[in-house]
Amino acid sequence: MQTARTPHQPLEVGERRTAPVAWALWGVGIAAYVVAILHRTSFGVTGEDALHRFGTPAGILATFTVVQLLVYAGLQVPVGLLLDRVGPRRMIAGGALLMAAGQTLMAVATSVPLAVGARVVVAAGDAMTFISVLGIVGAWFAPARVPVVTQLTGLLGQLGQILSAIPLVALLHGPGWGTAFGSAAALGVLVGVLAFAVLRDAPPAARPAPSPAPRELGRDLLAAWRQPGTRLGLWTHLVTQFTSNTFALMWGYPYLVSGQGMEPATASTLLTVFVLANMVSGPYIGRLVARHPPRRSWLVLGIVGLNAAAWAATLAWPPPAPAWLLVILVLCVALGAPGSMVGFDYARTFNPPGRHGAATGIVNVGGSVGALVTILLIGIVLDAVSPGGEYTPEAFRVAWTVQALVWTVGVAGVLRTRRLARRDLARLGAAGSPGEAVQQRADHA
Repeated sequence: MQTARTPHQPLEVGERRTAPVAWALWGVGIAAYVVAILHRTSFGVTGEDALHRFGTPAGILATFTVVQLLVYAGLQVPVGLLLDRVGPRRMIAGGALLMAAGQTLMAVATSVPLAVGARVVVAAGDAMTFISVLGIVGAWFAPARVPVVTQLTGLLGQLGQILSAIPLVALLHGPGWGTAFGSAAALGVLVGVLAFAVLRDAPPAARPAPSPAPRELGRDLLAAWRQPGTRLGLWTHLVTQFTSNTFALMWGYPYLVSGQGMEPATASTLLTVFVLANMVSGPYIGRLVARHPPRRSWLVLGIVGLNAAAWAATLAWPPPAPAWLLVILVLCVALGAPGSMVGFDYARTFNPPGRHGAATGIVNVGGSVGALVTILLIGIVLDAVSPGGEYTPEAFRVAWTVQALVWTVGVAGVLRTRRLARRDLARLGAAGSPGEAVQQRADHA
């Protein structure tokens, strides 16, 4: 069977004479990812402007987040297969142009259906970006550097939130809706053209593999799924990221204001602390993964333990909880996003280069599905215990306990697939399977 074209076999450390080029190309990929985060978070900052423009209750607009997560998660596997076929350069450029089209549609939208359609297009382009940037990282950097550069990728992408919160909001409240989203669309076009002109799928000295036939894509997907290390990455991504995404995308701010009685300005400050803790912790987690690859799963379980312990202490305290406890909660929850990046390291080290796109797409489904399920469960519980429609501190206290179910399922998935992955490695070792790929997987068990 042919292997995929995109993730060319990486060069050995001694062969890497293009390090400055690698960092430059990664910089272009980061620019595309930052703009993707800008597009992803752009609708969330519209607030009253969106309510007045579309003339609909806030509850209807809240469904935009659910639709966005559904589209993003649902496209990860197809995008991963497409990445293996056409390469990260075209995927990043195509994703940027697709998001620009969605933002153009949003700039002129005056009805909810048209706005939902715009967000669907944006989510589709967003789904193409991150794993494609990881494809650039895997192809151009030495294996020992990949975990740290992966963390830096996730870290710097958060700058997109700043772009949506400051200059986009300034345009929204100044020239207006059309100018704000039109400017975002123009930025997307610029990044798309830059990516297509500058990016290269792999170093010239790398050995390109033939592009797989369409019928082989299904085989690659099945092979990636059957690899226990891929499923270990999926469960890792889910169990670490779901609470972080739920807090950041939907229920964190309402919980702090309505559930803990905070002033809006104080709650915003805590969310800023959340983003900063996310950014600061990422490189350290990346270094731990690079230096101690056999202990990756213990690092993941430790992050989950800190998350669960912080939530247990906060929910056990009758609201309002003291400020110091809420700061600890935010710091622990912030570890989830960089912790989820370990899942991509499993996808890379447990699969041959020709299946990296498919495996990464499978892994990236985890956090979105976990967050989607948790967001919906919290909403259902809040509605059930708040028949009057007013979400009280006690209602939030009960609703957040649904995380225990997701943690239980996620940790069970990590433990089971870790056991299967180790058994697979032991079987390969006992059979004396040759090759550097097997040795690398064994070193990263």
